[in-house]
Amino acid sequence: MRIGLDVMGGDYAPYEAVKGALLAQKELPENCRIVLFGDEPLVKKVIVENGGNESDFDFVHTTEVIEMGEHPTKAISQKKDSSIAVGFAHLAAKKIDSFLSAGNTGAMLVGAMFSVKPIEGVIRPCITATIPKPNGKTGLLLDVGVNADCKSDVLYQFAILGSLMMENVMGVTNPRVGLMSVGEEKEKGNLVTVTAHKLLESGGPFNFIGNIEGRDLLTDKCDVIVCEGFVGNVILKAYEAFYYVIKKRGYTDEYLERFDYENYGGTPILGVNAPVIIGHGISNAKAFKNMIFTAKQVTESKLCDNIREAFKNLVQPIQ
Repeated sequence: MRIGLDVMGGDYAPYEAVKGALLAQKELPENCRIVLFGDEPLVKKVIVENGGNESDFDFVHTTEVIEMGEHPTKAISQKKDSSIAVGFAHLAAKKIDSFLSAGNTGAMLVGAMFSVKPIEGVIRPCITATIPKPNGKTGLLLDVGVNADCKSDVLYQFAILGSLMMENVMGVTNPRVGLMSVGEEKEKGNLVTVTAHKLLESGGPFNFIGNIEGRDLLTDKCDVIVCEGFVGNVILKAYEAFYYVIKKRGYTDEYLERFDYENYGGTPILGVNAPVIIGHGISNAKAFKNMIFTAKQVTESKLCDNIREAFKNLVQPIQ
């Protein structure tokens, strides 16, 4: 397995990305090889400075970097020798099995859409967030930012994508799917959620249990929480702010520590033809290490293949 890592992406590039790769390399099995995309002389220098061995990695030298504030589509098309553009070229050519970056999220999404492309039948790929529960389990929230506005048929597909990730990657059998709304009754919500509820309850390759409310997020009522990207991103950022406040106040708790994004590293883009993992811009070495292991897990689970198979003969209800 060849895991491609953009070491020029993120606020602390390439230093934290390289440190994370060094941490991961020590624990990866021999059949896994990390391929580093970026300024090769600089990357090798950072490896040596941190006590690593250059021979433990493969390198693809690039001369450009897509900055965080750049327009994604323009940057991908104009900076063809950037670490992100070259990484996606290698992924499309199957020279690597997955590609990871904590760089420009928009450029990662554009790169995925134009290089490996969406799986046939998927209306809109999406990203997820892990929601820790007090009983030790975890929930999966999607979408969390890619699709701010969604129609009900897109939410229906999120239920499929989330169920497949929960089952294949997180090991939950027959995961329960809940639709985020403002009340448990199916008549509650806005036009999109009311219509989406009708589609979801009409049946599909998922276990739909009905609407859930914000207060249900930390309960064991469901495993997969479906919502628009606008709602999902607000929920995600609220949890991040909460974790920041408790850390600043000096609170330590085993459960609350599970809200630290570093534990998960990144999230796959669900609905594209190859494993693409997006990390937080402020990722440190620990986050990069866990991002690499997320890529390994997603690749080994054959999640993309299973999504392709699920959508191959999907007959979606009419709105």
